[in-house]
Order: sequence, then structure tokens, then C-alpha cells
Amino acid sequence: MALKKQNDDNVTELSPRRSERDFNGLKNSLHEGDEDQRRWAARDLASFDEAVGPLVKQLTEEKSHVVRDAIYLSLQKIGNQDVVCQLIPFLSEEDAELRNSTIEVLQMIPEQIETHIISLLNHQDSDVRIFAIDILQVLAHAKTPEWLLSVLKDETHVNVVAAAVDRLAEVGTASMVRDIEEVKTKFSDEEYLMFACNTAIRRIKANS
Repeated sequence: MALKKQNDDNVTELSPRRSERDFNGLKNSLHEGDEDQRRWAARDLASFDEAVGPLVKQLTEEKSHVVRDAIYLSLQKIGNQDVVCQLIPFLSEEDAELRNSTIEVLQMIPEQIETHIISLLNHQDSDVRIFAIDILQVLAHAKTPEWLLSVLKDETHVNVVAAAVDRLAEVGTASMVRDIEEVKTKFSDEEYLMFACNTAIRRIKANS
């Protein structure tokens, strides 16, 4: 589910901010309040860089979808290196909602995620490597084609390569066609990957 900013106009008088607005008051409400209080606290903690730890910790315990959304919106707004470092472990989460929301936030802070992309693309878990490519799916960063090309050259897992090829179909350049052709040779027995490579080559040539 895409993250959407909460509209204050939709909040009724039945859900007022009942806690202190300082950092400690908000942190306490985030952990101990009812759903409305937790949502308000999560939203207002976006004003504090030091709130990253409490916000991320609450994600591991929070059951309310609206509170989770508020937490992720605040983490996106803070958007510093601490956010990236503390969210990256969620890429290995079995909870798909947490994992997908993490990917959405990381996609929105390209400058901060840049220093982590290479390590994610070389992660021991192939699923995490695919999630790293998912981050690159909409990451507005000039090095995205270069990072994807490195996957074609070094990756051995067919599903990870296929994900990179699919993305290169959108952002690849004519100089990368030869590398995609080499993928076809390397994985000649993989029918789906052959189709993906041919599609990517055709799109790249059409856009060149």
C-alpha cells in the first residue's frame, strides 16, 4: 500500500493530541497510548531526528496499519542515514507489509541509500538482492543503470538477474545491449530470462 500523508482535516475531535508535545511525551504516547495517540505521536515525532530509534522499535510491535503508515511517513520525512541503517534489516522481514513499506521509504531517499546499494546487491540472501533491485525500480539516481549492469556481470541467481534485466528494459542504454546478450548466452536454458532479455534489448533499441 502506498504511503499517503494524513490530512489533519480528517481528524475529528474524538482523537485529540492528549500528550505533551515534547520528545519524551511523544515517545511515551507512541508506545503506551491508544491508536489515535500512537498515530499522532508517530506523526509529530517527524520533527525529531533522534526519534528514528523509537519509531523503528515501535514498528516491530505495532499492529495498527494506520499507526504503521504514520511511522513510515515520519521516517521518510526524517530521511537521514540513521533511517536507512535501521530500516535495511526489515528487507529480510517475513511481514510483507513491513518489507514493502520499507522499500517505499528507501526509494524516496536516494542520496541516503546510495552508500548501501552495492552491499544490498551483494547480500547473501537472494531475496534481499531482489528487493534492492525493487528499490532501484523508482530510485531517482544517476547510477541506477550502472548498479544494474553490475548485477548482470556478477550475479549467478537467475531470479535476481531477471529482475535486473526487467529494470534495464526501462533505464538501460544502447551500450548495455551487449551485456544483456551475454546474459542470454550465460542462461540459455532459462526460457523466461531469454524472453526478458529480448524484451529489454528491443525496448532499449527503440528508445536509443
